[in-house]
This record gives sequence, structure tokens and C-alpha cells, in this order.
Amino acid sequence: MKIDLAARNLEVTEDLREYITKKLSKIEKYFAKNVVAQVVLSAERERQIAEITLPLDGLVVRSQEATDDIYASVNLAVDKIERRIERYRARFLRRKREGRAQVRSVGAAEPVQLAEESGPEPRLVKVKRFAIKPMTVDEAILQMNLLGHDFFVFTNGETEQVNVLYRRKDGNYGLIEPE
Repeated sequence: MKIDLAARNLEVTEDLREYITKKLSKIEKYFAKNVVAQVVLSAERERQIAEITLPLDGLVVRSQEATDDIYASVNLAVDKIERRIERYRARFLRRKREGRAQVRSVGAAEPVQLAEESGPEPRLVKVKRFAIKPMTVDEAILQMNLLGHDFFVFTNGETEQVNVLYRRKDGNYGLIEPE
């Protein structure tokens, strides 16, 4: 695994670089050898932030943690990534097993449950339909705030494409636009 390390408002010491390499090596077993882990470390006021992004079978697994110690932030971010990977693997293996179980003949042994599975898999519980009207980004921000939601889907009046507006953890807004 190759580690692409960047830092903002923070000096990366050789000890910190070795610590990150050691921590990421424990999840290296889930990835191909040519995977590039992107690690961004930053300092804002009294918060030390570690952000880790890893590709996984066409998906992207991302984790961000902030504490007052950069080593603790890295530790928590790596732990969160590992939990997400385990959950993804458990779902993938369960679906794969269920597909094989349907092909088996009657009387065959049931597949063994994975130890890392903890509780039922989340499921879709509600479908909401609504008309999407064209509006500007500023109107969408206002509408999202009026609704009290953390995201809002709308048709951008300028580009005539469907956009997603969302509230970021830092209180600012993000906009997702199709290419």
C-alpha cells in the first residue's frame, strides 16, 4: 500500500509518518498491493484532524476524525475505516452466500454466520416522492434551511441539471453536480 500524505497547518515528523504507516499496515490485508491511501492531516484551532480515503472494489471508503492529539485522530480514523471495511465485507460475503444457498439442494447445511456481523443490515424503510422545481443555489440553501434538512435535491436553474446540496460538518455547504 502506498501512502499519499498531505498536511495543512501541521508539520509531519518522521515519527508521525512511521506511526501512520504502522496503523495503515493493519488494514493493508484488505487491499491490492497497488492501492494508494490518501491521508490528509490538518490543524484548526485546537483540533487535530486526520482524514483517510481508500479505494475498495470500485467504492471509496473515507474516514475523518478530530481530537486534540493528531496521533489519537489517526488512531480513531484508522479504526473507523477498519469497521467500515469489515461491515462491507460482511455484507458482500452474506449476499454471496445467500446466492449460493439458493442454488443448493434441499437438506444442505445452512451457511455459517460471520463473527463480525452484529445485528440486522439496515434496510430501506421510506420512499419519498416530490416535484423538483428549478431554482438557484441560494434558493436551494434557503429551502433546505426552511425544511430543517441536512441535504436538498433540486434542479439547478442555471445548468438545468439535478444537484444535491448538503450541509458539511463545519457548518458550510457542499454542492454535488453531475459531470
